[in-house]
Amino acid sequence: MFVAIYRMKIRPGHEEQYARDWAAATQVAIDDFGSGGSSLFRDQNGDFVAIARWRSREDRQAFFDRPQTDLAAFERRKAAVLESLPTIELDSVEDLWTAFPLNPA
Repeated sequence: MFVAIYRMKIRPGHEEQYARDWAAATQVAIDDFGSGGSSLFRDQNGDFVAIARWRSREDRQAFFDRPQTDLAAFERRKAAVLESLPTIELDSVEDLWTAFPLNPA
């Protein structure tokens, strides 16, 4: 497994739309490119941090190389980002992530 961690500062007032557009792009990655999905977080400074899971770097690259099918959402995401910090790329050593139980005890 390969994981990419993205960090970005989002323009004030664009956070909710950015999160919706991120979710839509992630669904395309899952449906069409075999992504393991992603999670979007906010850190203690209010910056967005996303963790995306992939089988390989090649699968991730294929997703980024694809023609954009929703140009409006792509442009909204670009316009919402004030600053993108360097992406952190990680190769899995042990993968112990699991889905949360539906009914925790």
